[in-house]
Amino acid sequence: MSRPISTTIRSAAIATAVIASVAGSAQAAGPARFDWVEYRGTDGTAVPAGSYRNPILAGYHPDPSIVRVGADYYLVNSTFSWFPGIPVFHSRDLVHWRQIGNAIDRPSQLDFTGRGMSEGVFAPAINYHAGRFYIVNTCVRCGGNFVITATNPAGPWSDPVFLSTVEGIDPSLFFDTDGKAWLINNREPVGGSTYDGHRALWIEQFDPVRLKMLGNAKMVVNGGVDLSAKPVWIEGPHIYRVKDAYYLTAAEGGTSVNHSQVVFKSDSVTGPYVPAPRAINPILTQRDQPAGRADPISATGHADLVQLPDGRWWSVFLGTRPYAQDYYNIGRETFLLPVDWSSGWPVILPKGQTVPRVVRAPLPAVTAHSVPLTGTFSVRTDFTGPRLGLEWMTMRGAPYQLGGGTLHLDPLTDGIGDFGKPAFVARRQEHSTASVTTEVRFTPGEGEMAGLAALQNDAYFLTIALTRHDGKTFIRAARRAGKDEPRTGVTLAERAVSVAGPVRFRISARGGRYDLAFAVGKQWVTLAPDVDATNLSTNKAGGFVGTMIGPFAQGKR
Repeated sequence: MSRPISTTIRSAAIATAVIASVAGSAQAAGPARFDWVEYRGTDGTAVPAGSYRNPILAGYHPDPSIVRVGADYYLVNSTFSWFPGIPVFHSRDLVHWRQIGNAIDRPSQLDFTGRGMSEGVFAPAINYHAGRFYIVNTCVRCGGNFVITATNPAGPWSDPVFLSTVEGIDPSLFFDTDGKAWLINNREPVGGSTYDGHRALWIEQFDPVRLKMLGNAKMVVNGGVDLSAKPVWIEGPHIYRVKDAYYLTAAEGGTSVNHSQVVFKSDSVTGPYVPAPRAINPILTQRDQPAGRADPISATGHADLVQLPDGRWWSVFLGTRPYAQDYYNIGRETFLLPVDWSSGWPVILPKGQTVPRVVRAPLPAVTAHSVPLTGTFSVRTDFTGPRLGLEWMTMRGAPYQLGGGTLHLDPLTDGIGDFGKPAFVARRQEHSTASVTTEVRFTPGEGEMAGLAALQNDAYFLTIALTRHDGKTFIRAARRAGKDEPRTGVTLAERAVSVAGPVRFRISARGGRYDLAFAVGKQWVTLAPDVDATNLSTNKAGGFVGTMIGPFAQGKR
């Protein structure tokens, strides 16, 4: 269970723990036993009454999609090859969110074995129609486009129904007033791509009862707003009907600093779609902002719109908070802004404006009783409950076990650098200034280790751990910055220790510099100070995820 330091939180969410027996693993001294993990993060943004802080979901929460059902709002994000996947959040005010489930919470739904951490589930889109929730999604290199359904958004969600005839990525559904359903997504343009990043948007009718495509797909956008300018990566499309017009909005420009959101309009759901005038498009971007600006928000796009009961519209979208240039370790986050229709087009942010950190709240506050998701907070997770909190994930569905008030991690032969299923249980780093602390009881065998890891993917991580080699026990700090480096990383510092009880570990983040510390007894020792942690940035590690931090154990190969 997780609880803020000042307030006890009872998790009402259900997550399926993957408990596996491990044949042949190095278990000379038994599993590593972790008693607790404490996360502390600092956000210096002051928020007056009646306002909210951007981002609304801090840390690795990319590709938001939102739906309203009565007075309730539900939001989902991408999780790629982390498991359980596709978190489902609930709110009554668009600002305070609580995770209520994970749409992919059973290994039988999707198999992420062998997938890179930025493969797996991309850009889920959530809808509601006739008493049924739908999520359409793409499992990259693990099945393609699929749909899952639920009558309760907290779950359980169905097994995927794969849409084998739908090529491409980023599907979303639109339910029209005549009862027809349509799927729109990113595919190859007619005749194939003519330049790198050349994609198109296609629409095709969908049967929401039998969960199958009805054929006759039609390309409705080729390339983007202006094909002559060779726009790239038109993706993440959504359709909305406003009065008698259809508005199609999509991301354009790629997920880095040139990211943007653009909009098209049509009198028919199947087009033709005409882009908004140049004075309007893009309806959201930060690529026109000076590179050296203070406290920047960058790479904004991949938006979804939602209409409130009183007729107003708001938008969720992703963005990043770099600590220097285009360096950020915490991943792409979820932001919230109002939508202005005064021009006849849905404008999220007028050209030339920066994304505000503090905004007037759209609705009276309805506090969500949950693990905090933004702002300055401290949260402590003990392991006394029957399941991990919903915010905890593993790489590709790796094994762990809870029992006796502790988290048990066996030192498997699969390590965090082995592109497998390591014994590593992690939560998101949600602040550039943060610390994660844990306590472990472990007597390592030769070549075994257990401790704390901060990881972007299999080839880019930091660790501090209790280990044993050459017949001696050590505390070791390590860093990996690419596949060519050792599987356990390059040793930054190492100290021989005598251990008769629990050992505490701490990883502290300060933008692109991290401190790796340990305590045997009361005294903390910073073993590796001021470590270059830009290896945890998307700029260096690549991909679409953010840094995950938590306890790990691994054995000798």
